[in-house]
Amino acid sequence: MNQTLRAIAGRFQTEGEITVVRPLGEGFINDTFIIETASAHTPNYILQRKNRHIFTNIPAMMENIVRVTNHLKNKIIARGGDPRREALTVTPARDGKLYYKDDEGEYWAVCEFIDGTIAYQKADTPRLAYQGGKGIGRFQAMLADFREPLTDILPGFHNIRFRFKQWDETLAADPAGRAAQVAEEIRWIEDRRAEMLAFWRLVEEGTIPARVTHNDTKINNILFDKQENVLCVIDLDTVLSATCLNDYGDAMRSYTNTGLEDDPNPDNVSMSLDIFKAYTEGYLSETHAFLTPAEAEHLAFSAKYITYEQVLRFLMDYIDGDRYYKIKSPDHNLVRTRAQYKLLQSMEAQYADMQRIVKEELERYA
Repeated sequence: MNQTLRAIAGRFQTEGEITVVRPLGEGFINDTFIIETASAHTPNYILQRKNRHIFTNIPAMMENIVRVTNHLKNKIIARGGDPRREALTVTPARDGKLYYKDDEGEYWAVCEFIDGTIAYQKADTPRLAYQGGKGIGRFQAMLADFREPLTDILPGFHNIRFRFKQWDETLAADPAGRAAQVAEEIRWIEDRRAEMLAFWRLVEEGTIPARVTHNDTKINNILFDKQENVLCVIDLDTVLSATCLNDYGDAMRSYTNTGLEDDPNPDNVSMSLDIFKAYTEGYLSETHAFLTPAEAEHLAFSAKYITYEQVLRFLMDYIDGDRYYKIKSPDHNLVRTRAQYKLLQSMEAQYADMQRIVKEELERYA
């Protein structure tokens, strides 16, 4: 397998002699490897096999990434930063394309590895949460004047109306015969349907505007320097034109969770209000200048919205026979569903405090 990976890596315009290609981390969607080179004067690289079953237009996805990173690099250069450390650098294939398609139809892409960085799996301190919020806020702020077209490579992503269509079809088909055993969990979804659709109508009507957004803002998609300052936002496969509230809400879903996303003991799971406050402070320090009143008003709600959507998606995948997310046990998606629902309940119980924190923080910039 390593010889095959080295041959694939050799298809790209990397610098230096490739010494080894080895697995790196465990991704939900893509398979990731690190390409190590022989010299300390040449960079290492990240090689990814993109999931073509989820990303059905990988050439367009790579074009999106390059357009966004080029814009970021220009902004970073203008303020005197280091564009190769503060933004991803895509390495093209030797034929000039931004990807390589192998004989089995698999798509591969390479970017430079940014060394001397730290990646965290959990925002377990307010300082770290603040820096994460500042990083995503800065990412959005630097792209606030981005005007190039982006291909919608994930139609319906974070679109709850689209998710409800999938949900209704999955329940009707019940392909794995599991719906009857999760009647209570199905009720969790149905009880909140109207509230979620009311929010989404504001997006559809344009009351809440579309911007360039990351759409997967968990903390391990940010690289930090050794002083715990945010350095670079990574994993840009899901960059889309959407509401910036998706990024804020998804970050709240992952940062504030006192347990694991798939915690087998829901009693471990709640929303940390201290982490919520710290992330919000960091985020608004970068975004307060461009947020519209409608966006600001719905920041706290977006945390509930994205968490609810994830409850729905994990449960839907369980009912569907686990065809989307990688699983480690037959009930893994159900465990995820219950843990995320516990987080949603905790957000609902603290919602008034969440709204108050957002309001007080915004008043600092009034």
